[in-house]
Amino acid sequence: MRRLFPVTDETAIRSPEGGNGHDWSLDELAAAYAYPELGPGPGTPGVWLRANMVSTLDGAAQHDGRSQPISTATDMRIFGTLRALADVVIAGAETVRQEGYRPARVRDEFVAMREAAGQGPVPAIAVVTASLDLDFSLPLYTSPLVPTLILTGAAAAPDRIAAAEKAGARVVIAGDGVGVDPARAVRALAELGHNRLLTEGGPRLLGQLVAAGVLDELCLTVSPMLTAGDAQRIAGGPSVAVPARFALDSLLEEDGFLFSRYRRR
Repeated sequence: MRRLFPVTDETAIRSPEGGNGHDWSLDELAAAYAYPELGPGPGTPGVWLRANMVSTLDGAAQHDGRSQPISTATDMRIFGTLRALADVVIAGAETVRQEGYRPARVRDEFVAMREAAGQGPVPAIAVVTASLDLDFSLPLYTSPLVPTLILTGAAAAPDRIAAAEKAGARVVIAGDGVGVDPARAVRALAELGHNRLLTEGGPRLLGQLVAAGVLDELCLTVSPMLTAGDAQRIAGGPSVAVPARFALDSLLEEDGFLFSRYRRR
């Protein structure tokens, strides 16, 4: 049984035993995870960056280098819903390699919703990489429905940029040096018309986004597992000087898995 517990200033989280839960359809999940209204007006954000990550009870973001072993079918259903809502999915190169990323596919159940939102049939995939050490013969680059984006720095090797473009990818310069500047990457994607942004990590990329202060929302699945070991947390890298506090927006529970949604205060 899936249960969603909306959180507001006036209501507390209801316990699973409260009898208020019900099975949620994909349409209801899409409504529950809808992006805020975006636009140029005052008080309205022009672009929104959310992250979707999974963690065990003891803080592991992966098991044996991948997130799938600590996930669940409902987590993957939400994963698909979040992708269907996004204009672009951002991932670090190592995550793309480890998780075997493929082009986003058309989801029939979301076609009408994306058309109504003025979106294309699928989100673009944006790969963040300094070295462009990627296999450009893979379908992610050669046969996506919309061109895969490569976010890199101005000092990237010209031959690797040429290889990416020859495969069909679009290279976007989002940094003055070797790497990518997170704030500049967000601006560059917005300039391409991508305002609903979703990042799936990995931990190094999420840590950079957190440190740069550009993350607006975190959708975090808490897996009821203990893995021990030395797996990465959901965000890595240097700590921030003053931690940003996020507010809990909603909470979904199924079989001990918690699917939380936090927004920047």
